[in-house]
Amino acid sequence: MIKRTFMPGFVVACLAGVAFGAVEARADITLIGASQFDENHVYTRTMRKFEELVSACYTDEPITWEMHLNSELGLEKDYVAYMNQGLSVDYAVASPAHMSTFSRMAPLMDMPFLFRDEDHWRKVLETDALQPVADDILETADIRLLGYGGGGTRNIFATVPITNMQELAGLPIRMQGAPIWTSVFNALGAAPTVIAYNEVYNGIQTGVIKAGENEAAGVEQMKFYEVGPHLSLTQHAITIRPLFISNKIYQTLPEKLQRCMDEAGPEAGRFGREAESGEDAQKLQAMVDKGWLTTHEFTERDKMIEAAAPVLESYAEELGALEVLKAVQDIR
Repeated sequence: MIKRTFMPGFVVACLAGVAFGAVEARADITLIGASQFDENHVYTRTMRKFEELVSACYTDEPITWEMHLNSELGLEKDYVAYMNQGLSVDYAVASPAHMSTFSRMAPLMDMPFLFRDEDHWRKVLETDALQPVADDILETADIRLLGYGGGGTRNIFATVPITNMQELAGLPIRMQGAPIWTSVFNALGAAPTVIAYNEVYNGIQTGVIKAGENEAAGVEQMKFYEVGPHLSLTQHAITIRPLFISNKIYQTLPEKLQRCMDEAGPEAGRFGREAESGEDAQKLQAMVDKGWLTTHEFTERDKMIEAAAPVLESYAEELGALEVLKAVQDIR
């Protein structure tokens, strides 16, 4: 019997029956998934949906799906490194930011103000506008993008209400490490500073910063509402969290199974987007209902987009992805 099994850290192929006469050959396929979270998290559920769809499509031989949860195999950046090598992790949901080690274009997916609103985000991800980025990731990282999950909307939480450009001016706000974020918020007139994620709460408490930005899930999990109870609905970013598979592993699979994965990936991504965007809104409303947060409309969002535009174009050109940005912006 020939058994093809993809195990953490190595690929095992064993040939049995040679010494004792020929036996019927059958390939048993084991694929390894990884998640930083438990079964209830939307990223894990997106991968489970993918498994379900592929298994329903491909019935020629059994597939064993082996999922490692709660960061058992490391963090998303580790999964990307493993998938690049074709070792340990075969498929996972990961932030595009972790692809930047390999792909020059990948950070485009994480830019603030890439999308005008949630409707624009949905339309873009139902087209092939981002295909050049996916192609670049495949070529440079040897990792195949199967579908687009995500859907968390990022807003500003602060010690005071922020409703317009004047109130945003000079605001000491925590930024994530990617330089494009600091550049954009500088262009908006704020005073961005990079602080470790686990230092944000203390930073606001001690007055080092007065604000941060995050999705509802992050605000809830880190209890940022305790120190920044005013949430400005800037909607400056909507996340993309692609479902990836190691291309080294993908290429070893039967062609029919590859086709099933190609069909299942977009559907699983759509499932993940609908789940995450819905849960994001529910978490936000729950915090409002409990009196933890007060939301404020940002009345000059059009001015934010206008101020950010030249910075985004310059950055996209630097990434070699200006045409991709234009294609995204042209979708109505």
